[in-house]
Amino acid sequence: MLEESLAIYIMGLFCSFAQYPVLYGLLLAFCWCSLVCFSRIYMGMHSVLDVIAGFFYAILILAVFLPVVDLVDNFNLTHKYAPLIIISLHLALGIFSFTLDTWSTSRGDTAQILGCGAGVACGSHVNYLLGLMPDPSPEALPLPVPPLTVTVLGKAMLRLLIGVVILLLTKMAMKKVTIPLACKIFGIPYDDIRRARQRMEVELPYRYITYGMVGFSLMFLIPSLFCIMGLS
Repeated sequence: MLEESLAIYIMGLFCSFAQYPVLYGLLLAFCWCSLVCFSRIYMGMHSVLDVIAGFFYAILILAVFLPVVDLVDNFNLTHKYAPLIIISLHLALGIFSFTLDTWSTSRGDTAQILGCGAGVACGSHVNYLLGLMPDPSPEALPLPVPPLTVTVLGKAMLRLLIGVVILLLTKMAMKKVTIPLACKIFGIPYDDIRRARQRMEVELPYRYITYGMVGFSLMFLIPSLFCIMGLS
C-alpha cells in the first residue's frame, strides 16, 4: 500500500518539478508497483485480494492527502515545534500499532515506516533552518533534465555507493546500540535476541530510533556530505 502510494506520488511530483515524458513516469510507477505486488504474493506475505485492496486503498490515501500535502509540508518546514510534534505523533502511532494481542511482523514494519518518516521530516526541517537545498523559484519550474554524460553518470553512481554505505553503517550502529539498551532498561533477557524483539519494549525503540536515524541521514547528513565533497 505504501509503495503504491509512494510510486504514484513521486511520478506526479516529478511531472511538475522536471521536464520529462509523462509516459516514462507512468511506466516506471507501473513497474515499481508491479514488482512490489508480485514480490508480496511470491513470498507469501499477502494474497492477491490483499494486493488489490491495498492498491485501491493507496488511491484513496492519495485522493485524501494530495490536496493538503503542501500545507503539511509548509508546517513541517516552518513551524518551530514541528519536529517535536512529528516525533510524538509518529511514536504514538507506533505504540498504538503494538497493542495487538498476538505477535506480528507487521507491527515492526509499521514502527519502521513511522520512524523513517519522522527522520525524513526532521531532516527536511533542519535543511530549511540552515538554508540547505532551497527549492527553486516557481519561475524556474519545470527544471530541464541534464543530458546523460559520463561525468553525470559517474557522479550518480558515486553518490549511490556512498549513500548506501552510510545508510547501512547507520542501521548497523543503531541496531548494536538500541536493542541491548532497550533490554537493559526494561530488564528483558538479551541471550535470545529473536525472542526479546517480540516484546514491544525492545522492538518499538529499535525500529523507531534506528530507521528514524536512517531517514535523518538520508535527508540531512548524506546531502551535507555530498555538498562538502562537491557531489551535489
